[in-house]
Amino acid sequence: MAETLLKFWPILMGFVGFLVWLIRLEGRSVENTKEIRRLWNQRREDLEASKAAREDTNAMLAEIRDDIKALIAKVGPK
Repeated sequence: MAETLLKFWPILMGFVGFLVWLIRLEGRSVENTKEIRRLWNQRREDLEASKAAREDTNAMLAEIRDDIKALIAKVGPK
């Protein structure tokens, strides 16, 4: 038994090391998946915020345009 154990311990240790590596790889994969989901959610939130900011800017520019048209109408062509 001891001779067999001494003969095959490098193979056994290699197998154990491989299993540990696979477990770590799976953990890293799970963490990467979570990070990708977080980034997609952040991207969606950023797009919504950007859309809201554009709408606010467009509303402000429309108001300014209407004010300028009203001022031009008051002054009238000469």
